[in-house]
Amino acid sequence: MFNTSLLGVGVQVEALDIAGTYAFTPVQHSDDRGTFCEWYRSDVVAAATGRPMPLAQANHSVSSRGVVRAIHYADVPPGQAKFVYCPRGAVLDVIVDIRVGSPTFGSWTSVRLDDVDRRGVYLAEGLGHGFAALTEGASVTYLCSTAYNPGREHSVHALDPAIGIDWAVPAPALAARDAAAPSLAEAEAAGLLPRWSDCAAWYAESGQTLVR
Repeated sequence: MFNTSLLGVGVQVEALDIAGTYAFTPVQHSDDRGTFCEWYRSDVVAAATGRPMPLAQANHSVSSRGVVRAIHYADVPPGQAKFVYCPRGAVLDVIVDIRVGSPTFGSWTSVRLDDVDRRGVYLAEGLGHGFAALTEGASVTYLCSTAYNPGREHSVHALDPAIGIDWAVPAPALAARDAAAPSLAEAEAAGLLPRWSDCAAWYAESGQTLVR
């Protein structure tokens, strides 16, 4: 964990267990009028990751409690880096390393995002992403480095026992698309998963080094 006080913003940045993932907790300014925070700063993200994150699309979803939206990813290159934020309610944000050949391939990490700490999460291209709504009407806003391209988008089954994600909800509710997604092993056998070597080359092309 390190602090970006050198930038004068005081955002706490934590490198997570999977290379290419970071959590950002902003300073909140509260008074009798309410609360203000800078939930996303491109300079802070660039300082943490070693490269700028281009912004091509911004998405917003509202989910009923117990809904799981996962595990989604895009072909690399170019893939799709994301910065995820929960402005209302709470979600368990989950990142899965699906990069074949990665030292942490098949592992996952999670961060609670909510309207209390107002934490955000960054994940690099080639990683699988999803979240579970822990509250009713949980809202998630996420910034994307590339626009949605349905021909290059894929899913891995959120309840794959080989991954073993604890979604922290008693009965995860999946969309039909996500319920029909292949397991991690099936996606790997079909050649659908990003390769670590391709991801590392793509990161290096834009100046990011994942060794830490």
